[in-house]
Amino acid sequence: MARAVPTNGRAVLLAVFIAFGSYDIGVISGCLIMPDFIDRFGEMDLNGNMFLSSSRQSIITSLLSAGGALGQAFTSDRFGRRGSILIWSAIFTIGVAIQTGTARSIVQLTISRFIAGLGVGALSGVFLYNGETAPKKLRGTFLVLYQLQIIIGLFLSYVLDLATHTLSNSASWRVPVGLQLVWGLALLSGIFFLPESPRHLLGLSRTKEATRVIAELNGVPIDDPLVIETVEELQFAINEENAGGKATWAECFSPNNAMWKRTANGMMLQFIQQLNGQNFYFYYGDTFFKSSGTVLSPYVIQVILGGVSVAGTIPALVLIETWGRRRSLLTGAILQAICALIAGLVGHFTLAPTGTAQNLLTHRNKQGGDTLIAFAVLHVCSFSIFWGPTPWVYLGESFPLRVRPKAIALGSATNWFWNFLLGFFAPRIAADIGPLILLIFFGMLVFGYGYVYLFIPETKGLSLEEVDEMYRSGVKPWNSPSWKSHLIERMHEKEKTRNAEDVRESNANTDA
Repeated sequence: MARAVPTNGRAVLLAVFIAFGSYDIGVISGCLIMPDFIDRFGEMDLNGNMFLSSSRQSIITSLLSAGGALGQAFTSDRFGRRGSILIWSAIFTIGVAIQTGTARSIVQLTISRFIAGLGVGALSGVFLYNGETAPKKLRGTFLVLYQLQIIIGLFLSYVLDLATHTLSNSASWRVPVGLQLVWGLALLSGIFFLPESPRHLLGLSRTKEATRVIAELNGVPIDDPLVIETVEELQFAINEENAGGKATWAECFSPNNAMWKRTANGMMLQFIQQLNGQNFYFYYGDTFFKSSGTVLSPYVIQVILGGVSVAGTIPALVLIETWGRRRSLLTGAILQAICALIAGLVGHFTLAPTGTAQNLLTHRNKQGGDTLIAFAVLHVCSFSIFWGPTPWVYLGESFPLRVRPKAIALGSATNWFWNFLLGFFAPRIAADIGPLILLIFFGMLVFGYGYVYLFIPETKGLSLEEVDEMYRSGVKPWNSPSWKSHLIERMHEKEKTRNAEDVRESNANTDA
């Protein structure tokens, strides 16, 4: 039978929809300086004026990140990838609904953000779903597409903050916060139309269903050679993976198949990503830029940052499959480190002290503020192209099926744990050292460059099973771009050996 030409149209639509269920972490940045929000959830100073202290900002912001990225590991295998997304979408939606309906209780606000964070963290497992359903040549692009949708959500939140911040009532912050309900409801309503992961179905011995899903995702007939070969390849790899029995959390750190290296790499990339510095701008940009002396509204600056983030993620859709993972990470580390160093030093030596009246700012102060903002924009743009999507792509494609939910959960939990710490401590640190906080991110980016060069292999163009083989081969990360897989050859050799044994056994029975 002639091989059909894959169209991948169904897979593209699937990736677009599943990515649409993204969430918004930037909306709270604008809310922190809205008068009505401060009046409801702030504290009273000695003069009777309401304000949000750095500690209260920390609690409000960071609790969204204290949720349950580990949760999806307990639901993905038991309820399937689709079922897991449904459960955590519901939890996220409930948390957002409570948050939007909060009147004046700081306790209700923070608890509802924690509940929403449970869903947000576990929905990081969407990368597990996208990684398992995407054709290998498009897997990186599809995972970047998910990141793009998140960034679009951020941009929309900044636009809404700009549009509503002048309102004198609670609609100024309830509207942008409540918009997150759209994302949750989109997943809740649409998840029933999504197919289950073919790898998960094969792991449950539901071969017919897996075959149908693979055919649909590639846009070819169910009996096409491409589908047959893909099912055989996946089944072969799954059988080898499952030979060791049921996976445990400890296996994620086992020396077998270099699992500890893979888990460490996934967690380290998420750790480094969170200390790149970009989330400092996302979370506290409005507050930070308000003291920079610029004539631009901090809301306008956030919209600019959001727009730059969207524009930056678009070329990443191509670069992730042309430049590859390693080159993207190395390039991004250099560019962002330069931006963080310049912005930190310029801000420290030229900005006026926080709280200085606008009419007392010198020309040098204003130039320093403009320079800091310019390099903040370049920093965020570089992050969106390179370090924003790439660690998630890498996390989604680095593990065998048997431990994939647990390993991805560990990487996601690392991301959200450090996101929480950044959100909690950043305003306190910035209150003490100001723009010099950016030098902390500079140091982390220098470390990140070294770590990627020494420990992160290239996974571009490999199937998930070939990634598994590459790690087991022991290839040095700097030599990995030229590494070639022998998985198909091994599968065919094993099949030939089995056929030869069957022939010998048949001949022996005939002679007897």
